[in-house]
Amino acid sequence: MTSTVFSPVTLGAAHLRNRILMAPMTRARTPSTVPNAANATYYAQRAGAGLILTEATQVSVQGRGAWATPGIHTPEQIAGWRRVTDAVHAAGGLIFCQIWHSGRVSHGFYQVNGEAPVSSSAVKGAIRTFIDTGFVDTPEPRALLLEEIPGVVEQYAQGARNAMEAGFDGVQIHAANGYLVDQFLRDGVNRRTDAYGGSVENRCRFLLEVTDAVIAAVGADRTAVRLSPFSVTWDCRDSDLKSLFTHAVGQMNSRDLAFLEVVESINEAADISSGGSTVDFNIDDILRVYTGRLVINGGYDAQRAEAVLQRPGVDAVSIGRPFIANPDLVRRFARGAAMNPMGDPAVVYGGAEAGYIDFPVLPD
Repeated sequence: MTSTVFSPVTLGAAHLRNRILMAPMTRARTPSTVPNAANATYYAQRAGAGLILTEATQVSVQGRGAWATPGIHTPEQIAGWRRVTDAVHAAGGLIFCQIWHSGRVSHGFYQVNGEAPVSSSAVKGAIRTFIDTGFVDTPEPRALLLEEIPGVVEQYAQGARNAMEAGFDGVQIHAANGYLVDQFLRDGVNRRTDAYGGSVENRCRFLLEVTDAVIAAVGADRTAVRLSPFSVTWDCRDSDLKSLFTHAVGQMNSRDLAFLEVVESINEAADISSGGSTVDFNIDDILRVYTGRLVINGGYDAQRAEAVLQRPGVDAVSIGRPFIANPDLVRRFARGAAMNPMGDPAVVYGGAEAGYIDFPVLPD
């Protein structure tokens, strides 16, 4: 099968051999927060993707929000990720680290001295997160003090520097899915009355400061951003998504990112309320204000990916769940081969090697 999907594309400093990115997916296989041998195998198995985006990787202890997720803020974590990046590169792949602060989607279990998680404002959501014993309700967060915000911005910048030390080809700022950056963007959570709250411009300030700090740390050509403008995740809502995100994306347009990834829709867990593009606000609105390198995500298969890549302005597609059971997804697309079934979610999302690195691949 010869098509646009399998043609090369350059996204900033990354030269991809195809236009299929492996989307970020938390798999809960790093209980110590230090990437391990199984993590290295998992990512190397999927090196056929044009580019791998890692699972959400916390930039600090404060940023941790879910069980068995990795970090990028200690020497041990950096060394663990070096094992992963070496394995991916040896397999001929490219990999970006998705840097993440969970904000209010956390629990005292993860915080120093059991303190409350932080957010843009002290607004409790209808949110459950996972600790060592299972799902629990999250507590009311505390609002970050104005003088604390530069330090949190620096957490992202240091996480990006650490990622480059670990051998990554770049980083992606997780500004989507109801986590800390999204909590600053959306007026359903952000009730601040200072320079980070109120107007759309003010609510975008944290996103822009984080982005500019990461660019200063590792370069714009190795910096990507992920946004989810059409969905409500972890009870993180806004009264005017179109005004908010056309402004935010317009600001991203001026920064010459490696790429912007836009999530068109989410439908992954009962704890997530799904949304999607509408007649009034959809990917066309993004394309009108963004002329840089664009990756879109939203339940794509080979045929739909090929179709959307014919649209001017769309450079690549990121695909998530099919990569779980099909480490050789790109090869299967190219051959028109059947997909492996994903299996029991209870095994797939957490556990040992079963449901993680034991899926069969096609012969060469």
